[in-house]
Amino acid sequence: QVQLVESGGGLVQAGGSLRLSCAASGRTFSNYAMGWFRQAPGKDREFVAAISWSGGSTYYADSVKGRFTISRDNAKNTVYLQMNSLKPEDTAVYYCAAALNFRGSLAGEQYAYGYWGQGTQVTVSS
Repeated sequence: QVQLVESGGGLVQAGGSLRLSCAASGRTFSNYAMGWFRQAPGKDREFVAAISWSGGSTYYADSVKGRFTISRDNAKNTVYLQMNSLKPEDTAVYYCAAALNFRGSLAGEQYAYGYWGQGTQVTVSS
């Protein structure tokens, strides 16, 4: 089992920045690829970004490319999502997820991830 706890969400004005963190415990963190997903009110959960177990490969949704950066610190069992130039449409609950047998071609697929956190709310005001 892997337990994931997100933090860092909050209220920010459009154009501002936030950094989300996801702390993992339970199994060897460095064995897992990590992803961030989000779900806005009334919408399906969608892929945001993912990172391979080593951090050598990253993947982004088109809607966040150039604004968001995913990174990880395996020594701290933590994955981060730096979000810059935030827009009101980025408002959502953000979830981190862990995938053991990860393939880059499935980075955006929710079924590829076996463990999920409870989410953290991000609200961007206009």
